[in-house]
Amino acid sequence: MILGLSPEAWAAVALSLKVSFWAVTLSLPIGIATAWLLARARFPGRQVLNGLVHLPLILPPVVTGYLLLLAFGRRGPLGALLYDLFGVTLAFNWTGAALAAAIMAFPLMVRAIRLSIEAVDPGLEQAAATLGASRLRVFLTVTLPLTAPGILAGAILAFAKAMGEFGATITFVSNIPGRTQTLPSAVYAFLQVPGAEASALRLVLLSVVLAMGALIASELLARRMRRRREGA
Repeated sequence: MILGLSPEAWAAVALSLKVSFWAVTLSLPIGIATAWLLARARFPGRQVLNGLVHLPLILPPVVTGYLLLLAFGRRGPLGALLYDLFGVTLAFNWTGAALAAAIMAFPLMVRAIRLSIEAVDPGLEQAAATLGASRLRVFLTVTLPLTAPGILAGAILAFAKAMGEFGATITFVSNIPGRTQTLPSAVYAFLQVPGAEASALRLVLLSVVLAMGALIASELLARRMRRRREGA
C-alpha cells in the first residue's frame, strides 16, 4: 500500500481527479460565456441569471443533489431524455458525480473570471471595435488574452472545489466503491467503520495537500501569465 492507502482508497483518489478534470473541462466554456454576460452585457433578467449562478453557494449541497436527482434521474425529465436519445445515465454513475461537482464549483469559476473581465479596460475593447473588429474578434483577441490569468485561476479553483465536493455528489450518485466513491466519500465511509480512523486521516491529509497544491499552482501560474502580459 502506497502511503498507507489501500487500493480502494487510491481508486477513490483517481476517480476524484477524473471527476474534477471533466467537471472543469466541460463547464469552463460555459463559465467564460456566463462571466462575460454578467460583466459586459445588459439585458432583462441579468440579476436572475446572477442569482441562478450563485444559487449552489447558498443552497445546502444535499438540496442541490436532490434537485439533480429529480431532474437527471432515470425517471426525471432530463434524465429520461438523455437515456432515450443517447443511452446516457447520470444518476449513480461517475458522470453524474462530474455534473454535481461542476454545478457546485461553477459559481467560484464564474466569479473569478467575471472579476478578471471587469478589470479589463473597456477602452481597449472599444478601440479594437472602432478599427473594424467584430464583437467576437474583440473578445478573442483582446478580452480573452487579458483575462487569461483570471480564467486560469477560476479553473484551478473550481478543480479544487470539485475535488472536495461531497453533499451533492453523495445524494445524486451515492457512494459506490469503484464507481462513484470519490475522495470525500471515501473519507466518510472510513469514518463509519470502527478502527478505520487512521485511513480516513491519511485521505484527509492527502486532500489537504491536493487542495493547497491547486491553490498555490493557481497563484503561481496567474502571476507568471500576468508578468508575461505586462512584459509584452
